Amino acid sequence: MSSFSPAGTTEPYAEWIGHALGVAAESLASDDVPVGAVVLAPDGEVIGVGRNRREADGDPTAHAEVVAIRSAAAALGTWRLEGCSLAVTLEPCAMCAGALVLARIQRVVLGAWDPKAGACGSVWDVVRDRRATHRVEVIGGVREQECSQLLLDFFATHRL
Repeated sequence: MSSFSPAGTTEPYAEWIGHALGVAAESLASDDVPVGAVVLAPDGEVIGVGRNRREADGDPTAHAEVVAIRSAAAALGTWRLEGCSLAVTLEPCAMCAGALVLARIQRVVLGAWDPKAGACGSVWDVVRDRRATHRVEVIGGVREQECSQLLLDFFATHRL
């Protein structure tokens, strides 16, 4: 797995999203929406990687975030990802935001906001709901233009 700067600094966020963008591009081969995610341990080591696999696997829950969380949990041997960060190219939906809370992810770093289905502040704010047993820090808009453009280019060829 790769390693980045510790999660407590602000410098690594653009690099984390860059890694997630690279993973997102892999989704294009299976005609999946290009969303990529990486889970980083507190020391900055990448411990989970995921891209959208709904079309490839025929699985409606195979969103990039869920795939990355499953990968990280397997790498650590536990479902508790306390102190870990998730970097993702698109704001998580309600299902993925719920998975972040349940996995005890400390921080989500996102590229593009999702004004239609985002659940980290756009439409809903699942990850910071005061009723939740765990709250996730949100850092948004990192390399937003690049993340948005990848999606715009994909949908320009799929929704004519």
